Amino acid sequence: MCGIVGFVGKKQAAPVLLDGLSKLEYRGYDSAGLAVRNGEEDPVVVKAKGRLQILSEKTNAGKAVKGGCGIGHTRWATHGEPSETNAHPHCSDDMNVVGVHNGIIENYQELKDKLSRHDYTFYSQTDTEVAVKLIDYYYKKYQVGPIDAIAKTMVRVRGSYAIAVMFKDYPGQIYVARKDSPMVIGVKDGQTYMASDVPAILKYTNEIYYIGNLEMARLDQGEVTFFNLDGDEVKKDLVTIDWDAEAAEKGGYEHFMMKEIHEQPKVVEDTINSVIKEENGKLSVDLSGIGIGSDDLKNVSDIVIAACGSAYHTGVVDQYVIEDMARVPVRVELASEFRYRKPLLNPNTLVIVVSQSGETADTLAALREARAMGNKVLGIVNVVGSSISREADYVFQTLAGPEISVATTKAYSCQLIAGYMLAIALGKAKGTIDAEKEHELLTEMRTIPGKMEKILEEKDRLQWFASKFANTKDVFYIGRGIDYSICLEGSLKLKEISYIHSEAYAAGELKHGTISLIEDGTLVIGVLTQSELFEKTISNMVEVKSRGAYLCGVTSYGNYSLEDTADFSIFVPKTDEHFAASLAVLPLQLIGYYISVAKGLDVDKPRNLAKSVTVE
Repeated sequence: MCGIVGFVGKKQAAPVLLDGLSKLEYRGYDSAGLAVRNGEEDPVVVKAKGRLQILSEKTNAGKAVKGGCGIGHTRWATHGEPSETNAHPHCSDDMNVVGVHNGIIENYQELKDKLSRHDYTFYSQTDTEVAVKLIDYYYKKYQVGPIDAIAKTMVRVRGSYAIAVMFKDYPGQIYVARKDSPMVIGVKDGQTYMASDVPAILKYTNEIYYIGNLEMARLDQGEVTFFNLDGDEVKKDLVTIDWDAEAAEKGGYEHFMMKEIHEQPKVVEDTINSVIKEENGKLSVDLSGIGIGSDDLKNVSDIVIAACGSAYHTGVVDQYVIEDMARVPVRVELASEFRYRKPLLNPNTLVIVVSQSGETADTLAALREARAMGNKVLGIVNVVGSSISREADYVFQTLAGPEISVATTKAYSCQLIAGYMLAIALGKAKGTIDAEKEHELLTEMRTIPGKMEKILEEKDRLQWFASKFANTKDVFYIGRGIDYSICLEGSLKLKEISYIHSEAYAAGELKHGTISLIEDGTLVIGVLTQSELFEKTISNMVEVKSRGAYLCGVTSYGNYSLEDTADFSIFVPKTDEHFAASLAVLPLQLIGYYISVAKGLDVDKPRNLAKSVTVE
């Protein structure tokens, strides 16, 4: 949520800031602003409510704002309504400190009252204005430098933040600090860049520093210095990001979501091959790069998976797959509820956290809770150097590349692959899978990308179907076992980008209340990839059809009896049924996409949603 960009260099800052903020629009926002300094002059602050385009027009694409040092921000309203006044940047009363901030200051009212007693006035409803003025207060009261003033503020503030500020007395410098909220810094050719996420600066550099939790940094032209909370310098290693700038562009597609749907075969193949080795013609899972060995897996008594949103849905799939393949008990938890349940973890419980960004606040909190209890944590993440990848004991790095659309597709598919690989490795370690079965499963997994391609070749038929239901009000997804897991993701894809009410139900639960919602014409989508459960789900579909539902069914080639029941049938290639989610989810992604397009909605940036939820 929210996006921050900063720049210090010889060229004009404003166009760089606007370009970087445009790459962060996927994070969700309701207003935008920038502040630019030209030498020792007071900063020029320009803010706008609404889309970034409005800010660009107000500044003539940045050309009207001169100066080589600046900060920019896209705001997601938390404290205070969306407005130009509440938009960032915010300033101290005398413009001594100007800053932008991601996160939430939990004790902002207490701090605001304190500052009011010291003659500070407030023009906005935001917690960010409080943080900026608190920095100003400590800077003046103790007559210290920026780093000490920010450090004193960090000690006083409760909550999460990534903050960037400029000081009147230090022209040409930006000072930053973070706690829990993400931030990256890049340096190249005498220019320094800072942002909430890599895509914002990938056009300029792929050499990145990750600022640590409770750390600060000073940005000068072409250099950056890091400090800990005591003000001591901290050395950092550069991380090279393998993504290229073109990967974060639409590449001729109308929307990022469609581009990312079509990238799934390639990134799934890359993720599969990253953890497979072949010796004497036999394939096996190689988790050496993850850091978890066979003995570690052998000692696992049970698994708890904590995640949010689509990542949670991959965990539900993993629960079925791991328990069946490895016979190890698995519990899937919503990361946002994990801590509040006061979880019971055995010493040998392996906790798995799943997050595309590696910065999801609730998932990070679950990781820290598990580690505080003494448990090992395995992170499944897509972003190199993210907080989860740095704090987890083991890291499975998926290779989805930059995912820009708010509605995840390719990251979800790569997370599924990670779960399958862990299930096979765990089964091998526990003795429930032998080398021959491992080779067979991995051979089948290598066919998944090609089968995904086949599904995408037939997407025009799905577009026709979706156009028929662009004005529908309610959609229900039903399935059993792994099929129910697939329904969860299909339903989420539809509701988040089309704003249609949709729900996923385990098909056996229909008669426990849900069936009362079925009316004439209600769209019900059944997923039927599990052969042992096919007939049971068919019977549930017959039940809702008799009450007027319009039926769409998704199943594997060969199950043509579905056409006797469903009004519209979708067939996907056969695969090992443990891996069915990787194929059956594609038509559901496409249906959600095409319905959103038919309604004329902003597919990549749905209302009220953000790509990375970095505050609780």
